[in-house]
Amino acid sequence: MLVRDFMTTEVTALQDTDSLLDARMVFVRSNFRHVPVLRGKQLVGVVTEHDVKQFAPSLMSGVRAEEYNQVLETTPISRAMTRDPVTVRPDQLVFEAATTLYTRRLGCLPVVDSGELVGIVTTTDMLRLLVRIIREQGLVAEGTSAPSS
Repeated sequence: MLVRDFMTTEVTALQDTDSLLDARMVFVRSNFRHVPVLRGKQLVGVVTEHDVKQFAPSLMSGVRAEEYNQVLETTPISRAMTRDPVTVRPDQLVFEAATTLYTRRLGCLPVVDSGELVGIVTTTDMLRLLVRIIREQGLVAEGTSAPSS
C-alpha cells in the first residue's frame, strides 16, 4: 500500500506569515493537532497545538488577557513552527511512513510531491489503518466493536 492510497488530501494549512492566533483558531475549531505551514505553495514547516501553547505566555503567570492576545495576534507562526519537517512522498510505502512516525516519534508527516504539499499522514491515520487491518485479518473476536471514525 502506498502513502497516496491512504493520505488525507484535504489538508488545512496556514501561511508562514499567519499569526499564532490564526493557528490557535484552527486548533480550537477542529480536532487537528498539527497544521502544515506554507510559503506560497511550498511546505516550510509544521506548527502544532503544543507549539502554540509553549510559545504563548501562560495566563497562570499573571499576564493580562490583553497581553496574551497581543502576543498571539502579533507573533507569526514562523517563530513557533518546526522548520523543514520530515516529509514523505506519495509513492512511498505506508510501511515506510509508519516506521518514520514511530522511530522519529512524530505526530504527522506532510506528503510532498515536487516541493508542494499534497497530503498528510498522522498517527491517528495509522491507528485507523491498524484497526482496519486487524478487522480484515480476523484478529479480533466476533462482536468486538471499535470506536467509529
